Amino acid sequence: MANTRRILGIDPGSRKTGFGVLDFAGDEPTYVASGIVSSADGSFPDRLRQIFTAVSEIVAQYRPDVVAIESVFMHKNAGSALKLGHARSAALCATFGFEMDIYEYAPREIKQAIVGTGAATKEQVQHMVISLLSLDAAPSLDAADALAAALCHGHQHRIRATLAMREARVLPR
Repeated sequence: MANTRRILGIDPGSRKTGFGVLDFAGDEPTYVASGIVSSADGSFPDRLRQIFTAVSEIVAQYRPDVVAIESVFMHKNAGSALKLGHARSAALCATFGFEMDIYEYAPREIKQAIVGTGAATKEQVQHMVISLLSLDAAPSLDAADALAAALCHGHQHRIRATLAMREARVLPR
């Protein structure tokens, strides 16, 4: 499968960071792995170190071509938004030692792409991920969000490639 792209989706969190790995052969996603990085114990810097280390190990094990990560959204609580931003940065920095492209998607954009509404609940995203990937078991909510980010990127990439081919076929007058 020379045309297969491996995508690592990441749903960052300061206590639970979801990850999901998919292979895309053309339009077809294939489930590879998913799970959560639990970083609930220790001081905040220790939790960030746990996220960094675990994501580094995931990238080394699965060797993705692309990372699709959920961007930070504004919380009602500024402190929570800052912690989420730090967790996201720890996960992103863990990928920098590897050659891959990184794409960011807003939570609403991912939900819109997977469920059809940007206001979808985590449970609705989980349900659609199970359906779209024909999974036998439900991934955790955070892992499902990460798989959704990978699915979103896989389909966005296909759409961009199709549009680029159409543009290339248009002859200048």
